[in-house]
Amino acid sequence: MRKPMRSTMKDLIDENKKELLSDPSAINEIEKKLDDKKANEVYVDNETANK
Repeated sequence: MRKPMRSTMKDLIDENKKELLSDPSAINEIEKKLDDKKANEVYVDNETANK
């Protein structure tokens, strides 16, 4: 019996992109996480610059 064909990494990435682009709430959640991360980086940079 043959093993089922595995998806390539590119196929998996393309499938994930397609799912995310069709889900506005997922896009909003990702944008919020990126904004929070960037805000935290700026805050940390300012703290280290003030020392």
